[in-house]
Amino acid sequence: MKASGFYRAIRWLVWAGALILAALLAFALFRPAPQDLPWTPLSLDQPIGLFTRHKLSGLRDDAPQCRALLHRAGLETTAVPAFGNEQCRVTTATRLAAGQDMLALSPTDVAPACTVMAATALWTWQVVQPAAQQILGASLVRIEHLGSYSCRRMYGRGEGAWSEHATANALDIAGFVLSDGRRISVLRDWDGEGEEAAFLRTVRDGACRVFSTVLSPDYNRQHADHFHFDQADRGGVSWGVCR
Repeated sequence: MKASGFYRAIRWLVWAGALILAALLAFALFRPAPQDLPWTPLSLDQPIGLFTRHKLSGLRDDAPQCRALLHRAGLETTAVPAFGNEQCRVTTATRLAAGQDMLALSPTDVAPACTVMAATALWTWQVVQPAAQQILGASLVRIEHLGSYSCRRMYGRGEGAWSEHATANALDIAGFVLSDGRRISVLRDWDGEGEEAAFLRTVRDGACRVFSTVLSPDYNRQHADHFHFDQADRGGVSWGVCR
């Protein structure tokens, strides 16, 4: 019996060693990109990877590190002093410094939570601009939004859960203006069959890789005219809501 147990242990060690060796060989052969590894630093200059959204969520309560991330990407920001109370307390609101147009947000004075700003930057550079050029044959000039902060419950109800807008942890996107003068509207173009609808669905799907929550006209009629993006804390769950 003892000999049998000894041989089983040896076989287990051989199998474990083979699996470890196979994993090391796979890592060496395929060489995952930095953004696809959980331990590498986040950079807004890199393509979106497997762990990008997870890394962004890790900065949710660390505004200094989040603003440093924006700074390294060339975005100068201004910290907004904490404001509000109870359910509408905002502590990490971040506004782009005057003259910063790298995100093309309109109006320009929006001040969402820092991780929302960082995710928006990544989405703009890595998803929206390439999609505009590839699908529409024009460059992105402006992203039209409906704001970030609003001290209210979800859907403006008198009771129930508070909206992520109550802490400026969300941003609503209504449309896009291109270098050829075209305006792509979520309300008008989402249900179309042309390239405008293809563009909107592409940028919606891309947003799902950096935001915790993405809601589009496919979700409900309250979102018929905009995309809702937020960085809600989902208690460590790594996947988000994409509808």
